[in-house]
Amino acid sequence: MERNLKNVLVISFGFLLLFTAYGGLQSLQSSLNSEEGLGVASLSVLYAALILSSMFLPPILIKKLGCKWTIAISMCCYIAFSLGNFYASWYTLIPTSVILGLGGAPLWSAKCTYLTIAGTSYAEKAGKNAKDIINQYFGVFFLVFQSSGIWGNLISSLILSQSSTKVEISEEDLECCGAYNCLTDTTNTTGSAKPSNSLIYTLLGVYTASGVLAVLLVIIFLDQIKSDQAETEKGKLEAPSFWSTFLATFRHLKDKRQCLLIPLTMYSGFEQGFLSGDYTKVYVTCALGIQYVGYVMICFAAVNSLCSLLFGKISQFTGRKLLFALGLYGILFEKHKEAAFANYRLWESLGFVIAFGYSTKLQAYIKLYILLSVLVLSMVTYGAVEYLEAKSSPGTPTATKKENERPLSQETCM
Repeated sequence: MERNLKNVLVISFGFLLLFTAYGGLQSLQSSLNSEEGLGVASLSVLYAALILSSMFLPPILIKKLGCKWTIAISMCCYIAFSLGNFYASWYTLIPTSVILGLGGAPLWSAKCTYLTIAGTSYAEKAGKNAKDIINQYFGVFFLVFQSSGIWGNLISSLILSQSSTKVEISEEDLECCGAYNCLTDTTNTTGSAKPSNSLIYTLLGVYTASGVLAVLLVIIFLDQIKSDQAETEKGKLEAPSFWSTFLATFRHLKDKRQCLLIPLTMYSGFEQGFLSGDYTKVYVTCALGIQYVGYVMICFAAVNSLCSLLFGKISQFTGRKLLFALGLYGILFEKHKEAAFANYRLWESLGFVIAFGYSTKLQAYIKLYILLSVLVLSMVTYGAVEYLEAKSSPGTPTATKKENERPLSQETCM
């Protein structure tokens, strides 16, 4: 097997093992740790830490430790979160959530950097186009990684379904589920029928072991990038200082299109926050039982992956406008992609923080109205983006090329 492809597979299966654990555990936070909203509070803190981490940690760690050890150490941050769940309290979950959030951004940045360097290195040796090889490597990665949502939730459902406690749900209990939930942890008997500690510890043990295997896989089998291979990439990482990167993120808001995409980006955080913080608790755990959370999320992950493939094909015939109306996010800023993606991470994470922040304070139907309002606003502002694109380059189906040639200073919203 070609060496670079071997490294790509090591990273891919390492992430698969790691996010099999984290993805399953995130889906269960609002159900397993529902007392005083501990579970959703930990997720809110996690994404707040991720915002801070994404602004300054990745370049520093990758420069000092290299990609391999940045990936390995960042993975250990995810394991810490699993360990914190063994004795879930405000003194264990909140600190481990901060640790995970701080490790999240360096993990993904180091992964992207490693795959880019590996693809470029192989392309130079084989005399092929670097972009094509890099795209192939990322394709392999996401092919393997995307299935983590299925395996993590399958593990949780198989283990938690072993519970001997079977509770019959009364009509009175069901009235406290769904959109008009009663905002209490004791009203519904199904929700209060928490799995035994032995089952919870078994589940957490499996998740922790999966994370440990991911770290060992990377440490043992992932090759360290040679200094001559990483020289170019390190130069890129050393160039921008923290303040220049920080200012570039907010300077990019001078572009009207970026400002108009903020509601759509935040909606992504709102929607995912509702899914993992509210939907799993008030619709699934409340009405069916915690053992069904995994099965429901498996369906979501499977359809999500299928639609990613399907819509990619459809876009060849429909263009991006129709698909955007169905909820997809487009990339419009090729020449300023670093600042654009920094804004994406910032506003999406802020959406997560807000969604988890009000999760225990509002009834589900109010949150649904908030989601619908943000979605409608997002569609309107995205329509304005398309209008600006069409206006700036009349007669062109997609204005990607034109807008890439336009300096940001021509459009301001400040």
